[in-house]
Amino acid sequence: MKKIKKKNNKIIIRKIKWTNVLLVSFMFLCISLLIISINEGINWYKDSKNIDEQINEIITKSNLTIVSDGINTEIINQANADEFDPYWDYIKMNLINVDFEELINDNSDTVGWIQVNGTNINYPIVQTTNNEYYLTRAFDKSYNDAGWVFMDYRNNAEDFNKNTIIYAHSRLDKTMFGSLKNILRSGWLDDSDNYVIKLSTPYENTLWQVFSVYHLPTTSDYLKVNFTSDSDYNDFLNMISSRTAYNFGTSVNTDDKILTLSTCYANDEKLVVHAKLIKREKR
Repeated sequence: MKKIKKKNNKIIIRKIKWTNVLLVSFMFLCISLLIISINEGINWYKDSKNIDEQINEIITKSNLTIVSDGINTEIINQANADEFDPYWDYIKMNLINVDFEELINDNSDTVGWIQVNGTNINYPIVQTTNNEYYLTRAFDKSYNDAGWVFMDYRNNAEDFNKNTIIYAHSRLDKTMFGSLKNILRSGWLDDSDNYVIKLSTPYENTLWQVFSVYHLPTTSDYLKVNFTSDSDYNDFLNMISSRTAYNFGTSVNTDDKILTLSTCYANDEKLVVHAKLIKREKR
């Protein structure tokens, strides 16, 4: 009997030791995760503060102004737009004009400025030789996980492609493309004056009419820049138009040039906005 008791006591002691090891390991893991989370939170705050400071300085330098139509204004003719198409109201809207001299001196990658009605999006656009650099660089090129708003390296900023693509992170503090999710909410959709995007570049000022918004599992099929034929482009337009979560009453055809905004919606999803060029003015 005594031998059995001793044996049982040893088993119990071993179990207690293993339980303690597991408990200590679990506590260590929790503390490590907490430290990592706190560190990430601090870094996120620092990144956001740095971005806010840059934005305030950039806004001052941009000297953004509203400009009325002039002798160089070109209305993109929409022969297929019926009398109820909001196009007729949008072409009356003013363009924006930005002074790029200081911005380009600060960052030679500057290629434009974007403003989206009904959102916080009001930033200079940069472009480099790849689509990775500005995912982790601010406008001043310092390392920053907030990144910046950038144009696809395959696009021509001087003469827009059939599909010009602009990217940015979807930040929780609503900077970069963080407020783009507003587009899927009734408050944004209820105001048709929001359905336009304004771009200014060193070459021209342009106005774009939104025709499709949606989110979907991460894919690259909407990021196509080059098309082999009008038929190929038409198939592409039909695909992205059919995805829209809201009917904007706006049609597109192969004569149109389009603008695509792309950002994250969730971990494995993208939020996408498409608009077509309806007015431009050479500078």
